[in-house]
Amino acid sequence: MTEHNPETVRDPFAGGPAAPDPDALAREVDAALAEDLGPGGAAADVTAALVPADRRARASVVLKEPAVLCGRAWFERAFARLDANVRIDWQAAEGARLDTPQTVATLEGPARAILCAERSALNLLQTLSGTATETARWVARLEGFHTRILDTRKTLPGLRHAQKYAVRCGGGHNHRLGLWDAVLIKENHIAACGSIAAAVERARALGAGRWVEVETENLDEVDQALAAGADVIMLDELPHADLATAVQRIRGRAISEASGGVSPETLLQIAETGVDYISVGALTKHLHAIDLSLRLD
Repeated sequence: MTEHNPETVRDPFAGGPAAPDPDALAREVDAALAEDLGPGGAAADVTAALVPADRRARASVVLKEPAVLCGRAWFERAFARLDANVRIDWQAAEGARLDTPQTVATLEGPARAILCAERSALNLLQTLSGTATETARWVARLEGFHTRILDTRKTLPGLRHAQKYAVRCGGGHNHRLGLWDAVLIKENHIAACGSIAAAVERARALGAGRWVEVETENLDEVDQALAAGADVIMLDELPHADLATAVQRIRGRAISEASGGVSPETLLQIAETGVDYISVGALTKHLHAIDLSLRLD
């Protein structure tokens, strides 16, 4: 295992917001409800209309498999948008590692609202719990290593903020949110600009303080990115020996990120080079939604 060099360089992936973005959360929940209820809103639920309007109900949310619980705020908003009188009592904390099937929440309130919001609320909770759980598995594999896990932009359409929050909930770190908040110079950008140096220089002129990352495919490009002053250097599918050499050259001068060809089988070998981060698209795209059910008591 390679020891981390304590020299300080700018790390754009360290820290980050711990709480979900409230505006993004509202959009994501509202979109889920609109998809399920249609333009008529809750009044359009012709099945829930079978239940008397004044009927109240109590329900339990049951987790059926080990998981990291994530997405409580999305779950709560789905019911609150339909009826503020739905009360939710949680038996498990956000980010809790739950090893056995158990009741994670109880609900009480107007029966129609509970029935109308049930599917959208569960879809969000099981998807975000699935993302957090998958992230926690990858993070656990790197216990004892300096290397940390990064997500990517390979997220479910419409749920990027939510899934990136879930990655943090599972112990991972966030890469850039989109195309607007950081500069990631890839092969085609380099070709269009003429060189790595020209691309980085242009990025500094236009970036308004945004961090700049360069994707490299060999040691010569690593040296060019270092000379150009990139904040982060992505090492894309470099042979293992070259990856180890690149990490040594980068240490103390920039942040290193390994990408491509990452699997549970290759993860530790990559981490042994001492690379700062490994980006893993599987955190958000190879998704197993956690098995959760809601049942009226």
